[in-house]
Amino acid sequence: MKRRQTSFILMIILLFFIEVGQAVDLENGEEINEICAACHGEFGQGGKQGEYPRIAGQPTTFIAKQLRLFRARKRQNMPMLPHTEARELPDEDILDISIYLSQITLPTRLPPISENQFDAFERLMQAKKVLNIARAAGNVETGKKLYNQECRFCHGHDGWGKKKKGIPMIAGQYTNYLWRQVHKFSNKERIHDEDEPDDELLKEFTHEELQNIWAYLSIVDD
Repeated sequence: MKRRQTSFILMIILLFFIEVGQAVDLENGEEINEICAACHGEFGQGGKQGEYPRIAGQPTTFIAKQLRLFRARKRQNMPMLPHTEARELPDEDILDISIYLSQITLPTRLPPISENQFDAFERLMQAKKVLNIARAAGNVETGKKLYNQECRFCHGHDGWGKKKKGIPMIAGQYTNYLWRQVHKFSNKERIHDEDEPDDELLKEFTHEELQNIWAYLSIVDD
């Protein structure tokens, strides 16, 4: 119950700051992102096929919550340790970087080339922002049915998450990263559902069923 209340209060505080425009400095968020970019990419697109996840476009409250977990050492990740020391990452910075990243939109394909106004540098920058997840092996139709039965209620239509509830998108996310997180959830290294911390849902899926869900999620951004 305390965990649920804490998550709810954090969400209300963040939404309040966003709504009234207080204590939000997007320029500071952009500066902080220069540190994040070393692993997660200039636009939060992630890299190395999911060794570093996509964080662009994730809900503000979700990003902020994960940063607080890293800072409290309740979520373990070696590359994040030096950047999430309390003295290095105050609440104000968490708010700024969370909102900055949540507002980034990553296209899934390059726009058409304008024959009369082609700019090579602009085209290069456009290409750097494109993120289209590679098709994962598995049965897409079976995965879609499983997703709609078991995952859609929380993660939303086609896996794009629910921003107002702070539920992350899992579509547009690297398949390798999703596999790693399922392993962590199953081993209780992370909590899948804070409202039901003892939830064993992910353990009930077979490897093939998860592979089919990933296959479906990998094509929704095509």
